[in-house]
This record gives sequence, structure tokens and C-alpha cells, in this order.
Amino acid sequence: MNLYYSQEMEAKLAHDFIHVLGPIIVGAGPSGLAIAACLKSEGVPSLVIERSHCIASLWQLKSYDRLRLHLPKSFCQLPLMPFPTEFPTYPTKEQFVGYLEDYAATFGVQSVFGESVVKAEFDEGLGLWRVKTVKEGSGWAREYVSRWLVVATGENAEEVIPTIGGLSDFEGTVVHTSGYRSGEAFRGKKVVVVGCGNSGMEVCLDLCNYDAMPTIIVRDAVHILPREMLGRSTFGLCMWLLKWLPVQMVDRLLLFVTWLMFGDTTRFGLRRPKLGPLELKAISGKTPVLDVGTLDKIKSGDIKVYPGVKRFTSKGAEFVDGRSEDFDAVILATGYRSNVPSWLKDSEFFSEADGLPKRPFPNGWKGERGLYAVGFTKRGLLGASIDATKVAQDIAQCWNSEAKQNFCAS
Repeated sequence: MNLYYSQEMEAKLAHDFIHVLGPIIVGAGPSGLAIAACLKSEGVPSLVIERSHCIASLWQLKSYDRLRLHLPKSFCQLPLMPFPTEFPTYPTKEQFVGYLEDYAATFGVQSVFGESVVKAEFDEGLGLWRVKTVKEGSGWAREYVSRWLVVATGENAEEVIPTIGGLSDFEGTVVHTSGYRSGEAFRGKKVVVVGCGNSGMEVCLDLCNYDAMPTIIVRDAVHILPREMLGRSTFGLCMWLLKWLPVQMVDRLLLFVTWLMFGDTTRFGLRRPKLGPLELKAISGKTPVLDVGTLDKIKSGDIKVYPGVKRFTSKGAEFVDGRSEDFDAVILATGYRSNVPSWLKDSEFFSEADGLPKRPFPNGWKGERGLYAVGFTKRGLLGASIDATKVAQDIAQCWNSEAKQNFCAS
């Protein structure tokens, strides 16, 4: 008999459910692996459920070839295992995936692949979380139960496809960045990239490197910062300065150095927000763009900048400033969103609007009745690692307490 259930309860579980002794973790991305490893280090078993056939499916199946970590590796390593010393400061996609595979093997992460969670809810009668999965194309369903449920599907579970007038009438290629691999397929073509975040900017640079003719849509104000300044990574410098200075002062320093390096970006169609980059990130979660060479291509005219799209036509697009142009392809760099509200039947912890915990970082990792979240901090891999450590310690405290009670009662 296990630590937590009576013989009668075990008999019911054996007939109706797959009983998971430790927590159920939904999602085998970096967040899911991190919490599984942290639990393992605390002596707590777990089971990871993943809809794809591999770990880190966003990185392996939905990212472009030239992708690297945007931040230095020291800010992106998962708990308990640093990156290999021979890795560069900004590891490639292949290096990061290799690191994650070694990480999962090192900590013996137990996973089931190819099962999509369609429903997870707390059963008041059992006092357990019931997690129903289906295997795509097979027609069968499976149900797991556990005392604890860790949601680790993250902020980037589903592509965001915006509603833009006329897009369905466009006769050229339309692809989300999740389906973009390299500019080779667009060589010699005129391509409009919708979205000016890090992915949109880097895709434009990649298109230039393959002799395509990209145009980027910059509808809103955006902060573009150098990836490195004053001999250090911009992110690392910010973290150091914030130990001593208020956010607004650090923002002013960042923007002054950026102006010295980049000049006035407004003349290239790149307006800056009124709030500084760090303050804006803290308030809205909007991440500044860390430039890796795109701005030089914009300055040289190799990448055109247009304001918002008014509507697409069969051959191209009309813009809000009255201009129009023909294009061969549209790439939607419009990001991703959480899909938690579609399957988690709990509206107290997660917001139905955006699928994120209602309480902001650093307090959004723990819900009620054994429900937890990892990877929803809007602070990347560093935020996921912080949450994973907290969640594992909290579950381990409960695990060890109940184990001690059962030992004393036996």
C-alpha cells in the first residue's frame, strides 16, 4: 500500500484510474523538466505528460534554424545543472536541446509522450486531481490521478494568429514563425513580417542573409537595445545595476547608452515607448528587443519598416499610412499564448483571459488543493527555474510530513 491512500481507496483507483504516486506535471518543456528534476532531488517521484513526441517541442519542432538563447547561458541554465563550460555565451538551438536531453537523462525524468491533456479537475470526493488525456488519432482516452498537479505548459503553448482583414484572400504563402525554418525558402522573394518582437526582428535578418527582401510591420512603439553594452551583456548589466539603483534610473542609463550606440531610431520608423524598457517589462511583461544585427539592415534599407496593416489584398497589403505594396509571402511573428483555460477546470488560480496565474511574479506559483504553476512568470528560463525550486520544496515538505505520519502510524 502506498503512503497516502487506504486499501479501499487504492482498490477504486486501481480499477478506474492510473494512480501517480507523486505530482503530475503537464508539459515536457524546460519548465516541466526543471520541476521534475527539483522534485527528484527532494526524493519525490513525478510523472510528466507531454502532447508531443519529444521534450522541448517548441524548441525542437517550432523554432527557426538560426535561433540562439537571447540571454547569456548563466541566466538560462536549469536548476542543479549548469551548461557545459565549452558552450558559447549564447548557445545555439541544437546545443540547448542537447543540454535539455542530458538534463532529463541525468535526473531520470519519467515522461509519457503523445498524450494531450483535455481536462484536469479536482475531485472533491477523492481529494485528488483527475487528469484526462487523449492520444491523437487513436480514439482512446486515459485518466491519471494525483494529490498534486503542476501546470508547466508555459506561456507559449499555442500560436497566436491575428485577425487581419483580407489575409484569407492573400494568394501567396502565409506562415507563422512556428513553421519558419530559414530564409532559403524565400530567396529572392518579397516578404512582409507581421510583428516586431525578437522573433520578427531576427527572422527579418535571416531573410536578408538569404537574399530575400523583407518588410517588417511595426505597429506599436518598441524598445530595441543592443544585446551587449559597456563590455557586458545588457541583461547581465541590468541585473547588476538593479542591485544598487531604482528601475527608472537604470532605464535612463540603458536608453542613454543605447542612443550613443544606435542614435535616434524614430527616423527609421521605430518609436520608443514612453516607459523605459525595464519598467515596461515589469508592468506589462513586454520584452525589449535585443538587437543581433537587424537594426543595421534597417538603417541600410535592406529591411523596410511599415506601420500597421490596414488590410491584405490578393497580391500584397495596404498600410494604415495609405501606402500599399505587393508581396510574395507573409510571415506572422505574432507570438504565442497559454492554452491552460481550455483544459484546466479551475478559474481561481489561472485567468480565463490570458491563461496566466492571476497573481503576478513572484507569487504566481502556488494555487489551492495541490495546484502549482511553473513557467508563467514572463521572465523566461530564469523565472521558470525560480518557480520550479519553490514548487519542489513546497511539495517535498508535504510529502515528507505525510510520510512521517504514515511511518509513525504503522
